[in-house]
Amino acid sequence: MRIKRQIRHIRQFLQRENLHLILVWVTILVTASAVGISLVEPDMSLLNAVWWSIVTLTTVGYGDISPVTITGRIIAVVIMFFGIGLLGMLSATLATILISKRIRENKGMNTFTFKNHIILCEWNHKTKAILNELRADTRYEDTPIILIADIDEKPVDDANLFFIKGSLTEEVLERANLSQAKTVVILGDEKLDTTSRDAKVVLNTLTIESICPDVYTVVELVDEANARHCKRARADEIIVGSELSSHLIASATLNHGISHFVTELLSSQYGNELYRIPVPNGLVNLPFIDVLVKMKKEFNCIVLGVQKEQKGEFIANPAENYALDKDDFLIVISRERPDISS
Repeated sequence: MRIKRQIRHIRQFLQRENLHLILVWVTILVTASAVGISLVEPDMSLLNAVWWSIVTLTTVGYGDISPVTITGRIIAVVIMFFGIGLLGMLSATLATILISKRIRENKGMNTFTFKNHIILCEWNHKTKAILNELRADTRYEDTPIILIADIDEKPVDDANLFFIKGSLTEEVLERANLSQAKTVVILGDEKLDTTSRDAKVVLNTLTIESICPDVYTVVELVDEANARHCKRARADEIIVGSELSSHLIASATLNHGISHFVTELLSSQYGNELYRIPVPNGLVNLPFIDVLVKMKKEFNCIVLGVQKEQKGEFIANPAENYALDKDDFLIVISRERPDISS
């Protein structure tokens, strides 16, 4: 069934691009010239005649086989002239297909079937910074990322960034294969005022969660007062930009230089980073203080806290006798993601 479907798609593609007509004429020309040359050339078999026809049609001209009779040379002249025309048509058609494909990609007109990909909604300076951070992480340097934005064309040259032009409608999200996505990042439209920007974010979150409630949504807001609306829309993670900046500025005021440390932890491009990792098998049910020491000795990383299960609460700096469950996750600081597989 799958093979039949693929054959049908190939046939439809050939017909849509008129390649089937060129291939038919090539087949007719090769067949006719091969039969004709095999009949007039005394020492040429049909198999060799087919080989000679293809070599002559493509203007390769190896010279290993050549006609010696007048009639054979006339056939050769005919196939040479017709071959140049057919090859020109074939080359022009293929070039048009490739150029059209690139234009469709850059104009955001394609449909994608990726799995476990990331979807970025809206394009602004923050989106570009997010993209750079994702590419700096070795886990996501080649991950397909789909950008959905109402802009004219693909904004950056990234081979694994794919663009869809438009708003977050059901049709656009279907083209982005939302049901198979791993994470959706919903950013604010900077062309709008603060209230309208957050309202659009909430509406987009509601649209995505209603279509695919299992996808993990990270949402950016301007006003913390709108966070409750995003929670009702079932956003998984809400980041209030103004609130985060205010907290960081206040911390830097009270503790000079703290912003440099926080920036290093949040950036994938240099220094130590924050990672969320499963609890290693050998540390399950151990008290937190023992886990803290073992993780530092064995993986050279510092454990800051624990997350209860996949989407549970975060516990920063747990009590020293806190026993880790097998479904917990550790929040650690490390230069590289700790390899806990061994």
